[in-house]
Order: sequence, then C-alpha cells, then structure tokens
Amino acid sequence: MKTFLRDVGRVWVAISVVTLVVARAYPAESEWKVGLANVKITPETPVPMAGYASRTKPFEKVEQDIYAKALALEDRQGNRGVLITTDLIGISRAVAEPVCQRIQDKTKLVRSQILLSSSHTHSAPILSLEERTEAGVAPEDARNIVAFTHSLQDKLVDVAVQALSGLEPARLSWGSGVAHLAMNRREFTPRGVILGVNPRGLVDRSVPVLRVDSADGKLRAVLFDYACHNTTLTQTNFSLCGDYAGFAQAYIQERFPGAQAMFMIGCGGDANPYPRGTMENARELGATLGREVGRVLEAPLRPVSGPLNCVFDHASVPLQQFSRAELVKMTNGPSWQTGNAKAMLAKLDRGEKLASVYDVPVAVWQFGSDLTLVGLSGEVVVDYVPLVEQAIGPLQLWIAAYCNDVFGYFPSARVLKEGGYECRGLYTTEGFFAPTAQDVLVAKVRELAQRAGRKPAE
Repeated sequence: MKTFLRDVGRVWVAISVVTLVVARAYPAESEWKVGLANVKITPETPVPMAGYASRTKPFEKVEQDIYAKALALEDRQGNRGVLITTDLIGISRAVAEPVCQRIQDKTKLVRSQILLSSSHTHSAPILSLEERTEAGVAPEDARNIVAFTHSLQDKLVDVAVQALSGLEPARLSWGSGVAHLAMNRREFTPRGVILGVNPRGLVDRSVPVLRVDSADGKLRAVLFDYACHNTTLTQTNFSLCGDYAGFAQAYIQERFPGAQAMFMIGCGGDANPYPRGTMENARELGATLGREVGRVLEAPLRPVSGPLNCVFDHASVPLQQFSRAELVKMTNGPSWQTGNAKAMLAKLDRGEKLASVYDVPVAVWQFGSDLTLVGLSGEVVVDYVPLVEQAIGPLQLWIAAYCNDVFGYFPSARVLKEGGYECRGLYTTEGFFAPTAQDVLVAKVRELAQRAGRKPAE
C-alpha cells in the first residue's frame, strides 16, 4: 500500500510538472490580439523598375507577384500598432506620410503606432508622385509610374485597416538564426573603394524571427529580417519579383501552409547577396534564407509579452556644408558624388539656400521586457549594428532599416572617411551627411529606447 501511494505521488508530481510547463508555454489568456492582411501590388500596366539608373524601360514579365502585408498588434491594455512590409525598393517620405495620415484618420492610431518597411528589391516598380522624364523614362511610362504610386498608397491604407479590423487572440515568440547570404560590397582598390566583393568586410548575418501563433497554437504569421541588399538581380533583369526576400517568403508560406510570411531588411546598406546575377541565384538564396527561418521556427523560442510601447521621432541630422567652388570640383569627382553635387549647384543657381540638416525618422517598438524593435530609416550601413548595441545593449534587440522614409544612404563616420558609393547621401533631395550624423542618430535611438521603456544597458 505504501508503494502504491508512493507511485501515485510520483505520477501526481510528474503530471503537475508537465501541467506547469504547459501553463508557462501557453497561458490561459493570450497576451496579444493579432490581425493579418495582405494585398497584391503587382502593377496591372508594366512600369520601369527601380534601383538601376541605366534601366529605363518597363518590366517585360512577372516572375513573381509582389505584395504589401500588414501585421496588427494589440496588447492586453489595448495598446495597438501596425507593421506594413512591402516588396518595394523603398517608400520615401512624400509617399509614406500621406499613407500614415490616412491610416490614422481611419483607425485612430497615432503616427508612432505605424511602421512602414520596404524589402529594397531592385526588381520592383519605381515610385513617384511626379511625372519625371529627365532620367530617360518615356512620358507615358512616367504617367504610369504616378498612377501606380497613387494606387499603391490606397492599397497600403486598405491593408492596414483590414489587419486592424481582424484582431484575434494570439501568442508571440521570437528567436534568431544565421544565414550566409550577405557579402560586404565595399572593395578596396588602389583607386579607392568600389562596389565589388570584400570577403573580410563586416556584415550582419543574423536572422531574427518573430513567430505569431493563434490561441490554439497554430502558426499564423512569421516576421523575419536579413541585412542585405535585394540585388541578386542586376540591371540586365527585366522580370518583376521580390528578389531573394520574395522567394524566401514564398518558400516559408509553402512550407507552412496558412502562415503569412513577412520580410524586413536590416542594416545592409553596404552588403550585396553572394553569389548574384541570375534568377536561379535569387531563388537559391531565398530558399537558403527560408530554410533557416524554418529551422528557427521549429526550435525553442522565447515568449514575447506586452505591453507594447511605440515611440517615433526625428533626428535632425547634420549635412556637410560646401562652398560653390567645392561643389564645382565635386561635379568632376567620383560618379557617386557628381549627381548630388550638380543638384546642389542648381539649387544655389536658383537662389535657394542649401539645407544644413535632414530630419531622419526613427522608431522604437518595445515589447515588455522581452524585445526591442528599432526601425531606422534609409539605407543604413552595417556599422550601426554595433553602434546601436553599444548604445542600448545587445540583448533582446532587433535592428531594422529601410523603414518609414528611404531617403538615401546613411553612412557611418568610418565609411565617410573611406569614401565610396555609400557616401552618396540623399537622393530624394540634395545633401551629403556629415560625419557627426552618426552620433546624432545613435543618440536619438538611445533616447527613444529609454522613452519606450527599454532597460538601460549595463
């Protein structure tokens, strides 16, 4: 009888332990409500593709449809946010801010609760609200670009509203993997830094992954990130697609039926895929990234709790100041420098003053004490990964770029000193960033992280 009672006790203890583990993994009440939506944004009329200045005619075929996808979040306190990812080269402030205002008007969100992200594929349409033909684009194509951009704005608003209107109980968890796709492209030569291959150059090969499960444990969505240009396909490509990121999303959605895969790009302003050049390369790299995301999804993940605290602000980042003589000299300098210098001279010729700062959007989303998502803007080089880690700590940290306003390259002080293509500065307006821009941006990230509730780095 004593043996029986002892055995029963052991069974009861074992059941209790299992119950406790399950309870910890699956709380009775979901921490979150999540809404999902997606919309195809493939143009109905072919338009020129963005990313390579020499490519001015419209795309010739659709290799893969492109999408905008929304992930809406609401914590137990009712704090909300919506993240929109797009298979596009980048959304400028001129295109993004009207979209955000319309989302605010329709949903009562505030600006800090809206995060726009672009994959930076160079096989997607040019975006513009103005008919521009000066770059060799035909007038009819310029009109089609504007029409597509207006249609895109409508779809971005609609996909956000749809996701926010379909909130359902969910659980979030996250983890990170590694993928060997990225190659530093700042190749040092006797003639200076060129766009090439630098095997010893720094890249961020981490693959952060956010898993979204329904209340009953079914995978509903996957958000993942990789810090590398979507430039597997070069200027000879005239097939529309999402490049490696588009193929990675397709791979994940095929492997996990019913799940919505969403891609963000990290600090990959100075990284290219390797190898590159063909559609087969893009597919293979996408599958490689997709497999790593799948591996992370099936490994033990860390739960993500609320509350959700979203903050948004601008860093007034200094621009370099040049004399007219210096700008004239720059027009005969490296190719990456001449266009901006000529635009600045033209501005002076019109009697206008050159800007001294550019207001760079910065976003921080804090998920309880479990995760901090930093959303940087522009084409941010890899140096900002260790810089941000040093500023706010490396743990529970996800750093994304190409968010909210893709205005041009954002180099570090080191890159500016070395020179090269990533020093070309703004391309939605005129100007070159000053070396002190680095400190101003990092200080703003530190400030917003503290405002959002991230614990200070020790």
